[in-house]
Amino acid sequence: MNNPPTQTQTPPVEIPPGYLNIMGYVDESEVNGPGVRAVVWVQGCLRECPGCFNTASWSFEPNQLISIRELGDRILANPRNEGVTFSGGEPFWQAPALAELAKRLKADGLSVMSFSGFTLKELQSETAPKGARDLLEQLDILVDGPYVESQAINSPESLVSSKNQRVRIFNPEFEDKLTWASDQMEIHILKDGSRIVTGFRGQMNLDG
Repeated sequence: MNNPPTQTQTPPVEIPPGYLNIMGYVDESEVNGPGVRAVVWVQGCLRECPGCFNTASWSFEPNQLISIRELGDRILANPRNEGVTFSGGEPFWQAPALAELAKRLKADGLSVMSFSGFTLKELQSETAPKGARDLLEQLDILVDGPYVESQAINSPESLVSSKNQRVRIFNPEFEDKLTWASDQMEIHILKDGSRIVTGFRGQMNLDG
């Protein structure tokens, strides 16, 4: 059974103001939400779910520190990006910075989606991570709930990777645009020759 992490207001490792600690980034993904999207994998998660796709994202130690401004510029520089998806790691441990980034991107017409191991109820509670409600207010879509290996789904008919998870649509414009599926994967070849394999069956691979 999956035990929830202890909820506190701030992440275990302090990040400089105006910065995000990320694990990885790609442009033009089509398996991490509706349409063509930038994807930001944040660094740090207390949950440590058995069968997690991105175990390298668990540590809160600094990985790639990037300013909110620089990351926003990078996302907006690619005209094919219709939106951004926050994944991880646990995005809501960096909610204040992601909320600031999301506000800028939405002002430029992009949609914003996030995955979270927290449930929506937990994110709306008094014990939620700092800034959780601010980030929720910016989201068009939230996929909430921890990954539970015993309830795993790999199906072209499913939007989630385990049966306990839910898709929360906050923007009705996306009611008929839920096009991703839990059996899809992508391989992105980066300029330095390294690869990122992403999708519900994929495991992040930043080493090539």
